[in-house]
Amino acid sequence: MKKTPFVIALAAVLASAALTQEFSYVGAQKCQICHRTETQGRQFPIWEASAHAKSFETLGTPAAAELARQSGLTTPAAKSPSCLACHAPLAAKAPDLKAEGVGCEACHGPGSEYRKLAVMKDKDAAVKSGLVLYGTPEKLKAGCQRCHVTDHGKVFDTDAGWAKIKHPIPKG
Repeated sequence: MKKTPFVIALAAVLASAALTQEFSYVGAQKCQICHRTETQGRQFPIWEASAHAKSFETLGTPAAAELARQSGLTTPAAKSPSCLACHAPLAAKAPDLKAEGVGCEACHGPGSEYRKLAVMKDKDAAVKSGLVLYGTPEKLKAGCQRCHVTDHGKVFDTDAGWAKIKHPIPKG
């Protein structure tokens, strides 16, 4: 008896599962294990010192309460979906990561699969495993402008903002 139809069916099921694979969020603390060193570009310390890492905290300030009031919000800024969308973009998908503000995965996608060292060593494999990269200045700007169209009424300078948080892996 030939097993070819079974093998083909099994391959189709496995391929379908791979295409519909759900990636999950792991949190910035998992990223820092590798992305804190000079050889990796110190991405985690750069993020940790940034306004992105503190963006959720800002929602608890009197200034945020006043902005929420002026915007007509009836809920506190730290609980408002319209505020959380930018200040803690993973709040709805990964509530336990809300306090990290705009963490690594808010921009680079859920890391459950690409965070593995063997995968991260292969850029193409990392992208296939969910890593979001911005290969052009236009794509980077579009990614930033998901939140930074304006800065609460002030024009946002994407180039100046990127200069504060850029975190490339050093060549070498």
